Amino acid sequence: MNTGTNTDGNEPQLMMDINTTPLIDVMLVLLIMLIITIPAQLHSVNLDTPVAAQPATRIDPVVVRIDVDANNLISWNGQAMADRAELQLRLQETSALATHPELHIRAHARAKYEAVALVMASAQRLGLKKLAIVGTERFSD
Repeated sequence: MNTGTNTDGNEPQLMMDINTTPLIDVMLVLLIMLIITIPAQLHSVNLDTPVAAQPATRIDPVVVRIDVDANNLISWNGQAMADRAELQLRLQETSALATHPELHIRAHARAKYEAVALVMASAQRLGLKKLAIVGTERFSD
């Protein structure tokens, strides 16, 4: 910006430009303060991972073996049963347990289907759901 000519040569010229030195000083101070306040960067990432619970101890199931022989006699873990009422009583006692055992039913090749179906139906009526027919591999021929 020109303010006109100076007729007198002794007076210094007016300087109309902004002095940027103090602005640069303020900007440098702000930059240094910003660098100081930024937290130091870590090379690792901190994660809060869930802790795995201990695996439950495995409990082997209780197995009740029910055999039906060639004469359609039913035995409970090797002990012969007198009649159907005794079978019902044993199955009721088993169904009252907190954890139901597995019932492994093994039938002789000459046993009637009716006797095996009687055991399975009685167990099902009382809510026993862990039934297995074992020993059928000999009938696969």
